[in-house]
Amino acid sequence: TSSETLVRSQRDAEVNGKTTHHIKYYNPFLKNIAWEDSPYMFIIHFAEINPAKDTKWSIKLEVSMKGSYQYISASEWPLMIFYMVMCIIYVLLGVLWLLLSACYWRDLLRIQFWIGGVIFLGMLEKAVYYAEFQSIRYDGLSVQGAVVFAEVLSAVKRTLARVLVIIASLGYGIVKPRLGALLHRVVGVGLLYLSFSIVEGVLRVNSAEDDLVLLAAIPLAVLDSTLCCYIFISLAQTMKLLRLRRNVVKLSLYRHFTNTLIFAVIASVVFIVWTTKTFKLSKCQSDWRELWIDDAFWRFLFSTILLVIMFLWRPSANNQRYAFSPLVDEVSDEEVAEQLMNEAFGKRKYIIGMGRKKV
Repeated sequence: TSSETLVRSQRDAEVNGKTTHHIKYYNPFLKNIAWEDSPYMFIIHFAEINPAKDTKWSIKLEVSMKGSYQYISASEWPLMIFYMVMCIIYVLLGVLWLLLSACYWRDLLRIQFWIGGVIFLGMLEKAVYYAEFQSIRYDGLSVQGAVVFAEVLSAVKRTLARVLVIIASLGYGIVKPRLGALLHRVVGVGLLYLSFSIVEGVLRVNSAEDDLVLLAAIPLAVLDSTLCCYIFISLAQTMKLLRLRRNVVKLSLYRHFTNTLIFAVIASVVFIVWTTKTFKLSKCQSDWRELWIDDAFWRFLFSTILLVIMFLWRPSANNQRYAFSPLVDEVSDEEVAEQLMNEAFGKRKYIIGMGRKKV
């Protein structure tokens, strides 16, 4: 009967050096203990007690795995701690940025409002992810709507961050007062990246086919690489303009910003090579304890870049040193144009002189 708690049979067998437990219970609550760190497989076999009787029966089976940290898996536990720590860090960064903005609100730059928006979205994203992992830990169930919402938040945050880096590399509010015709291109690229990012994230969390997820990830990767090249080209042009204007303060700011992005690109390439070798090309993933790093690294790298941007463009009493000054910059533009004309004329004169010498 279902209320009977007696174990009818129990035996152990050696299979390939592993001890296999065969246990038959009549108790509806069957429990077993797995190894701490080894591959294992549970086999549940159903058999009729009296096969002679032709009886109709149905079985409702619910399998749950519970460990030291409740229902959450051992590979996801470090990721939950990571999101908790990052959520606290984003809250502290948000409070600090809000206080600095309140102290120097008269001198705030436009780009500093963008930075505040990225911080807020990052804080909200980490909070939603942490709440999702908490639900898995205590209830053993994943709230699908929360996961999709977190992915959409992540896509919006990454889009806003890339637009922030693009307008910073173009010198918006620092070298030029407005983007002009480039504004429509920046908005279009941002919307395109947002669309690709949302589609890729939703397909990934909904456990779609690997080929379909890869098909959605390829355009996103190509667009990301194109944006990276465009950002470095824009930075080179902006720094050249500042060098010709002899604006040492703004040039130093953009040098630090460029070095940060170069470090991020190098770190990304090294990490991609490591993850490909460790997780993708490995026939047996023995380093399952490090799986959480594959997801945490990109968010940590993003937060590091954001922290550097916050430090470089922090609200302060000297904000106006980085702001666009119409009188100074217009005069500088005339000097730059004159210098470029002189350089071009000197080069032309040198070429003519060389030609005469040959004749």
